[in-house]
Amino acid sequence: MSEDYDAAIAAARAALMRADFPRDHACAIVLGTGLGDLVDDLEDPIGLDYTAIPHFPQSAVSGHAGRLVSGMLAGRRVLLMQGRKHYYETGDARAMRVPIGLLAALGAPPLVLTNAAGSTRAEIPPGTLAVITDHIAFSGLNPLIGETDERRFVPMSQAYDPGLAALLEDAARATGVTLARGVYMWFSGPSFETPAEIRMAQVMGADFVGMSTVPEVILARYYGLRVAGISTITNMAAGLSPIAPAHDETKRVAAQASGDLRALLASFVASLPARSGEGR
Repeated sequence: MSEDYDAAIAAARAALMRADFPRDHACAIVLGTGLGDLVDDLEDPIGLDYTAIPHFPQSAVSGHAGRLVSGMLAGRRVLLMQGRKHYYETGDARAMRVPIGLLAALGAPPLVLTNAAGSTRAEIPPGTLAVITDHIAFSGLNPLIGETDERRFVPMSQAYDPGLAALLEDAARATGVTLARGVYMWFSGPSFETPAEIRMAQVMGADFVGMSTVPEVILARYYGLRVAGISTITNMAAGLSPIAPAHDETKRVAAQASGDLRALLASFVASLPARSGEGR
């Protein structure tokens, strides 16, 4: 199985090289639902549709543009993935394996995963940004199922890099952005959670819930990438508000909070240590 993915990743990398796509970046950022506007902040952007990259997943979810974009942010070259493929679109937890593996083939920059999430705590209301400190893979699914080599036994005790989290918190202080902290629980989706499931999530220690990110974190650690995660809280989870969660609300509140996220990420990127070859 690894050999099949290695070939797919090599084909994706070759397509980028033929397109004279930049190879080295200060960091890579996956932009979740309603968060794609960060690309507007890039200087000298170079973009490719996912359809132009062999074996890249094609998202059919509104709010996910499906483009790979390289450009300058806060004086540093960054790589943005405008959109992801979710487990619920394919029934395959490995849906993002080629994009994550491609990052490793492009020099393994630090990876920031963003998402929209529902809060289980009144003190983390909609519109808040939150750094992910840990996660709960409630679905029990894993993108490494089926692997046979010893690399499949990936340690996850520090899945979210403490150093990157500290830089995000420094960036929040520098920009005046409120940044909560907490544990993210992954539900498979696409249906939203029930009130009973949210009560369970609270008991288990989850601070927010969503339908993405966790498989990508596991894959990133498998490929040796340092990972940070940021949730944009777009709603109170089921049973905690008279308003039932809805995808339109997710997109709307994420867009409203995008200004804070853009300021936070620009400050974070500016603070990252320089990488060899960056900007080529």
